[in-house]
Amino acid sequence: MVEFLTRLFSRKQPSKDIAKDRLKLVLIHDRANCSTQLLEILKTDIIKVISNYMEIDEDGLDIQISTAPSETDGNAVPMLYANIPIKNIRKAQGQ
Repeated sequence: MVEFLTRLFSRKQPSKDIAKDRLKLVLIHDRANCSTQLLEILKTDIIKVISNYMEIDEDGLDIQISTAPSETDGNAVPMLYANIPIKNIRKAQGQ
């Protein structure tokens, strides 16, 4: 998790982009009652797994946890949204 945060915030991003990313994390936490740490761990794990199969654009990565109405009873349920730009699909090892 520390590695991901270091990578996320150590880039030569303008301070407005850094502030925007941090605000997104706070808003996501408030909406879904999900800790910021859990969201960062989730992002790191998703990046690690998908990177085994595809080259992705981590700068364009957008992962959010929010709430949506349930299809069965209309109550709010947590929802994971992931927008992951793919640069290239890796060939399977047996090919």
